[in-house]
Formats: sequence, C-alpha cells, structure tokens
Amino acid sequence: MRIYLIGYMGSGKSTLGRELASRLNLSFLDMDQFIEERYLKTVPDIFREEGEIRFREKEQACLREISVMEDVVVATGGGAPCFFDNMEFMNLTGCCVFLDVEPGELVIRLKRGDVIRPLIQEKPAEELVQTIEEMMRRRRPFYEKARYIISGNSITADDVINKIGMNCG
Repeated sequence: MRIYLIGYMGSGKSTLGRELASRLNLSFLDMDQFIEERYLKTVPDIFREEGEIRFREKEQACLREISVMEDVVVATGGGAPCFFDNMEFMNLTGCCVFLDVEPGELVIRLKRGDVIRPLIQEKPAEELVQTIEEMMRRRRPFYEKARYIISGNSITADDVINKIGMNCG
C-alpha cells in the first residue's frame, strides 16, 4: 500500500501523514525531508541556490525513488503534483488523497508554523491570503486529479481511513 497525501502547504500532510501511518501500521515519509537528506541541503537552500526548476527536477527524481517503497504514507511537497507528470505518476503508483483546506485556515497554520516556506516567506501577512488563493487556483486542477478529495479545516486520520476504506491496497 502506498498513499500519497497532496495539498497546499499547511494542509496537514505531514502531521496527518504520521498519524495515518501509525494507525495503518505503515511507514511515514515526508518528501521534503527525503529530498533534504538525499541532496544534503534544505529545501529553502535548494530554492535559493539552484532555483525552483532545479528543485522540481530533484523532487521528481525523489518521487521516482519513493514510488517503489512499499507500505508507506507519503506527505508530498505542496507543488509536487503540479510539475512534470508527477500527478499522473502518483495515481499510477499509489493512492492520492487531496487534503482540501480553506485559504483562511492555511494562513493561520502557516503563520503559526516554524517551517520556512520558500514560496511565501517574503509575503507580508496581508498579501498571504491573496497569494494562497492565487496559487490554489493554479494548483487545484492538479490536486483534483487525486482519487480521493477530503475537504475541511480539521481533517483527521479517521476521515482519510473512512474515505479510502481498503481501496488503496
């Protein structure tokens, strides 16, 4: 079983992914952390030093590595489904679940978080909602290709388990 959690940054992919993996007795893998370990640089450093396109190429290469792992819940990067053929590839190699959280809630979570987010770190708070809404407009067509879509501001592991049932084996 391979479950890919997709959605915008702050949607809960990592937090929910850990809980989901534990509940299903699967391994958990955070794709950004995997990239950082593979390339010995942080995601923000890769963005800053090599640019977004090079980061996306590295992300795609890591996705290919991850796709052969068994019994794993993968928290993807927020942009991963939107580049190259990544969304189609994830649908072919596992079960994709889109965590669809409202922009206002994402702002609250992102402002509260301590993770550096390269695509939004320079944005003043008043521009953040507008930035997220615009990015979601561009990303939503990719995200909505997921096999399962779960919407809400407090999605739980139970919500995911109830939605996917045993259909991700």
